[in-house]
Amino acid sequence: MKELIQVLKAVADKNRIRIIKMIEKKKMCVCELSAVLKITQPSVSRHLSILNNAGILKDERNGQWIDYSLDDERINQYAPVIKNIIREWLNSDSTIKNDLKKAKILLRKDICKK
Repeated sequence: MKELIQVLKAVADKNRIRIIKMIEKKKMCVCELSAVLKITQPSVSRHLSILNNAGILKDERNGQWIDYSLDDERINQYAPVIKNIIREWLNSDSTIKNDLKKAKILLRKDICKK
C-alpha cells in the first residue's frame, strides 16, 4: 500500500501533472521546466524528486544537463497504471496545451545558464 500512496501523492499536484504531460512529449531539464512553469528551479527540482521517488520519472545525464523522462523500466505496479491514465487525461486542457507549445519551442542553450 505504501507504493500506491506514494504514487497518488506524487500526482496530486498541479505542477507535477504539468511536468508529466510535458515529459510525455520530450525529455526536459530543470531549467526548461522552470521556464515553462514559471516557478523556481529549486521548486522544479523538488517536484522532480517526488516524481522520481514514486517511479514515474527517471533522470539521465546529458553533458552538462540532467534530462528527465518517463520511467518505463522500474518495477512498481502502480506508477505504470497512473502514467497511462494521465496520458489519456487533460490533453485538451488549455494549460496543458500552452505548456506543450512553450516546451516545443524552447531552446535549451538560450535559457539554461551553467
